Amino acid sequence: MEEEEEESRPPYWQSMIAGGIGGTTGDLLMHSLDTVKTRQQGDTHIPPRYTSMSSSYATIFRQEGFRRGLYSGVTPAFLGSFPGTIIFFGTYEYSKRHLIDKGVPHSLAYLAGGFVADFAASFVYVPSEVLKTRLQLQGRYNNPFFQSGYNYRSTLDAARTIIRQEGVSALFYGYKATIFRDLPFSALQFTFYEQEQKWAKQWVGSRDIGLGLEILTGATAGGMAGVITCPLDVVKTRIQTQINPNEAATIIPARATNLQQNHTAPPPINSPISPIQKVAEQRRQISTSSPSTSVRKPGAVTLDTSSVITGLKLLYRTEGIAGWFRGVGPRAVWTSVQSGTMLVLYQALLRQLAIYAPYGENDGASVV
Repeated sequence: MEEEEEESRPPYWQSMIAGGIGGTTGDLLMHSLDTVKTRQQGDTHIPPRYTSMSSSYATIFRQEGFRRGLYSGVTPAFLGSFPGTIIFFGTYEYSKRHLIDKGVPHSLAYLAGGFVADFAASFVYVPSEVLKTRLQLQGRYNNPFFQSGYNYRSTLDAARTIIRQEGVSALFYGYKATIFRDLPFSALQFTFYEQEQKWAKQWVGSRDIGLGLEILTGATAGGMAGVITCPLDVVKTRIQTQINPNEAATIIPARATNLQQNHTAPPPINSPISPIQKVAEQRRQISTSSPSTSVRKPGAVTLDTSSVITGLKLLYRTEGIAGWFRGVGPRAVWTSVQSGTMLVLYQALLRQLAIYAPYGENDGASVV
């Protein structure tokens, strides 16, 4: 078993390149669905403009198009996803191999490696996700169809404006809640995946398990991790998308008045906005990472806390187990497709890189 483990260790640079391309492809493939989710979570209009996933998808496409609507925010998504996944896979492989070589059980090494890797990558992907979600919520510049409170000309303009008006710390809004959800997700995802890969290879009797099993192991690993961490996703989404009562007293009456005056379209983007309202909208926290597919139902309890643990307890007391797993279906689909795409491409690229750049015992594949 140790020889097999050693043989399956490609150089770190190959794991990082394959993981970076695979992870970025998976993220970009699901970007339009992520945009719809972001609009649903950040929609504070009364009544809501975006309801079901399918109708919201069609509405955004019809009104704003593909590039500037469904794929708004794709530039920061790419700029964060590629280096983020490179860091993730490099850190994961190093941590996993180091722990295994120290005698740590494989399953525990996979779990710990996922935790450490996601934490290392978070310093890159969280700031990019803040930029991405604001641009997704905004849509196109001077968007006449949806009033988000944001109106950036480009990704660069968004970064400059946020830093100038809100400080560098604004690029890390929702960092704590993101870590509480994403670290367990990544740890479970790769623990499931490594174990399923091992079982598949034993069943087939070869290291080449075929495309069908590659898809199955990747998709089920992400899907199961997504379902198990769904309660953390729900609490994270509630904490980040709810409006502070003090802010609501300023924002909601103003919006309600505007909507009564104009039933068919939001107020013009260039209409006067008070400084208090502008700052309140800019500081509204929305989901800053994928995959988050939980949408707060009307009348749901407000989680008046920043603690994930307290939020879980309050949610269970008020809505029961069903509240913990709200939106579990879309989340399972999202994580399955994204994980399957990423991990299938990861394995395929590793095989291709091994052909063009074969590695041996002294090529840095093993941990000293």
